[in-house]
Amino acid sequence: MVTVTDQAATAIRMLIANPEVPAGAGLRITGDQSHGDDLELALEPAPGADDTIVESDGVLLFLDPTAAAVLDHKALDAYGNEDGGLQFVVANHAGPAASNGEGLYPHSR
Repeated sequence: MVTVTDQAATAIRMLIANPEVPAGAGLRITGDQSHGDDLELALEPAPGADDTIVESDGVLLFLDPTAAAVLDHKALDAYGNEDGGLQFVVANHAGPAASNGEGLYPHSR
């Protein structure tokens, strides 16, 4: 199971705080193994039929089967980047994210 850091939970709460985002929405993470385990993020009002739902610190993650496998025993972290944007990273362990994390970038569908 993926661990969500306090920083990532705060970032997700900020994303879903938009009044246009319905209650119960979460951050959906999908994976594409044909591109080296690339992951994409999008705010979704509900999980997909095959999604694993992760609730952590008051936020919801919806993980498709590929993302659930890629993120198993890893940590999702977030921080602000130099451009004032938000960067999600995945660390290779379930502790605080380290510099060896892969970058994840939110993509809208």
